[in-house]
Amino acid sequence: MKKIIMGISIFAALITMLSFSINIEKDHMDKSLSAKERTEVLLAKMTLEEKIGQMNQYNGFWNVTGPTPIQGDAAKKYKDLRKGYVGSMLNVRGVDEVRAVQKIAVEESRLGVPLIIGFDVIHGYETLSPIPLAEAASWDLEAIKTSASMAALEASAVGINWTFAPMVDIARDARWGRVMEGAGEDTFLGSKIAYARVKGFQGDDLSKDHTIVACAKHFAGYGFAEAGRDYNTVDVGTSTLYNIIFPPFQASIDAGVKTFMNSFNELNGVPATGNKFLQRDILKGKWNFDGFVVSDWGSISEMIEHGHAMDLKHAAEIAANAGSDMDMESNAYVDELANLVREGKVEEALIDDAATRILQVKFELGLFDDPYKYCNKEREEKLLGHQKIQKASLDMAKKSIVLLKNENSLLPLKKKGQHIAVIGVLASDKTSPLGSWRIAAKDGTAVSVLEGLSQYDGNKISYSKGADLILGTPDFITEVKINTTDKKGFSDAKKTAERADVVIMVLGEHGFQSGEGRSRTDIGLPGVQQELLEEVYKVNPNIVLVLNNGRPLTLSWADRHIPAILECWQLGTQSGNAIAEVLYGDYNPSGKLPMSFPRNVGQLPLYYNYKNTGRPTLPAPDVVFWSHYQDEKNSALYPFGHGLSYTQFEYENLVVKPKANGISVKIDVKNIGKLTGKEVVQLYIRDVHASITRPVKELKGFELVSLAPNEVKTVSFTLTEKELGFYNNNGAFTVEPGLFRLFVGGSSKTVIETSFDFKG
Repeated sequence: MKKIIMGISIFAALITMLSFSINIEKDHMDKSLSAKERTEVLLAKMTLEEKIGQMNQYNGFWNVTGPTPIQGDAAKKYKDLRKGYVGSMLNVRGVDEVRAVQKIAVEESRLGVPLIIGFDVIHGYETLSPIPLAEAASWDLEAIKTSASMAALEASAVGINWTFAPMVDIARDARWGRVMEGAGEDTFLGSKIAYARVKGFQGDDLSKDHTIVACAKHFAGYGFAEAGRDYNTVDVGTSTLYNIIFPPFQASIDAGVKTFMNSFNELNGVPATGNKFLQRDILKGKWNFDGFVVSDWGSISEMIEHGHAMDLKHAAEIAANAGSDMDMESNAYVDELANLVREGKVEEALIDDAATRILQVKFELGLFDDPYKYCNKEREEKLLGHQKIQKASLDMAKKSIVLLKNENSLLPLKKKGQHIAVIGVLASDKTSPLGSWRIAAKDGTAVSVLEGLSQYDGNKISYSKGADLILGTPDFITEVKINTTDKKGFSDAKKTAERADVVIMVLGEHGFQSGEGRSRTDIGLPGVQQELLEEVYKVNPNIVLVLNNGRPLTLSWADRHIPAILECWQLGTQSGNAIAEVLYGDYNPSGKLPMSFPRNVGQLPLYYNYKNTGRPTLPAPDVVFWSHYQDEKNSALYPFGHGLSYTQFEYENLVVKPKANGISVKIDVKNIGKLTGKEVVQLYIRDVHASITRPVKELKGFELVSLAPNEVKTVSFTLTEKELGFYNNNGAFTVEPGLFRLFVGGSSKTVIETSFDFKG
């Protein structure tokens, strides 16, 4: 038996040597080979250091078209680039810069492996669509997909072929600044949007020059940072992990996403960057993900501060063994991995696996066949700010607006014969509406609300800023300084308002008050804006409150006093035009909230799909022993899915029937108003009794329908085991028969409900 085993081992070794020899003889530039085969051929030619080089990503460290760095860290990085020890660069942009850096990698390194060029294309490149949370408010998956494809089109024209988007973290705490970057609080909606965004960025063929590689982030749990404080600890149970956090990442894989980014937080005491359970067991194991994982900025080295790694070498060992394939800006892999392999602390097979994953994406992008395919100067000049991209941005902006309140049909505004006062410094701002994550957009390029209103010339417009929102000029890195004392403009604002028929007050957050590192404990109107609103209300209560913000705000006073409230978020380049069209009724708002708006910040985290406690309701008058606050209601001010229209919709004739392996649902929706409008018909369920408790309500279907006045449409849904089941605490998908409640309506506070027995 020993002889047989020895013979097999020798034979296997000979086959391996023969295969290696064949691979060396083959040319990885042979287009007749598949991307996988070409990767295998190239890998066989690479030294250990060159393979590790593919796992190294550097930030743009010098002006490539300028002088060559000769000393310091930049010089070291430049030498690594020439040696083929860099797999990717980020924040290098513009055809000239990208061509120059790509030329060094391709023409001066031994094997000429091209770079993949990454950039944070979050809601556009230079032409910006609404922030992602605003886009989610459209519930329009095709529009969201188109928005991502337009972002890819413009970014690809300046040399970029990889975006660090979409962020698919589910987030329930509006204090967290990065809620602006995701799709909100709901897993079902978030999963659908994750799929749409990946498809929009990557298209159907990555080799096309108008598509770019998407990156699902942050894996995993980042949106559950304690107290809504960025980079903070995450501590969640397995039910939340499998049923709430994981599904949008799984949807991204279903859409074909090629890269993942791990997150800054720890999970079960292990930083995500060094978390083998997340990266090897779940992502690359159970889910069979075949792309590569990139660390977040410096997150490998940050494991030292977490108290998980002793030093940078130890951090590199942990991250590589855990399955983090590419190091963003820690210098850990390029400096430490080769020695770790030689010391036997990291298997070279893991290096091969990581390099293979990275190289295969480059082959799929077509970079080996044409390293300069994204470096067409004519295309850059033609596509930057192209009218097609601007048109898509305007369309997305209009669809993202949510009408929160509209007493006495104050909106839409009359187009003639009115004196309209416009108050608030944000009304004239051409930079803040661009929102956060706009590092390629130029300041002052957004259409302001005043500019948008000026397109309508039938009314008299008077403007007063009232008060400054911020002090100084903020940027992407520094803290925003809020005006909390200067009220000198209040008097002028009140005089302007008292002479007007209608007052439009444009209030909210500056674009840099949300985003990464921008958590807030007070999510009311910042600075002196709340006082300004109340002072203007005293002289003219006929107010339309137009909100510009990157997160849900606390608006209890406004809800009690202001007749019309329009949630306009930060809508990007075409902001003012979109807002004006909605204010004047040329576009009937159809947006629905992707996050609940709290009555008070003390309610956070707040979400509609909560679990019942054992004491969910008041047992008797004045009894204190139930789950509640003494000073506020449990419910949201504006719940998930809420959004009004300039028309009204009626729901009737709910029919629920069993069918093979599922449930058929039909509902009639009628437009009972006077204007054509769109409604997001939402279906929710509750699994009443389950082996693991289920939420009181879960979104399991939605459809956006357009209806003319008096028109009726029958909307149909099918609930399959996929919608009726859930994950148990071992991560196994489970479908249990039993009683379900079913709800249909225009928000999570649905209007019609019934129940059914699912037999399984």
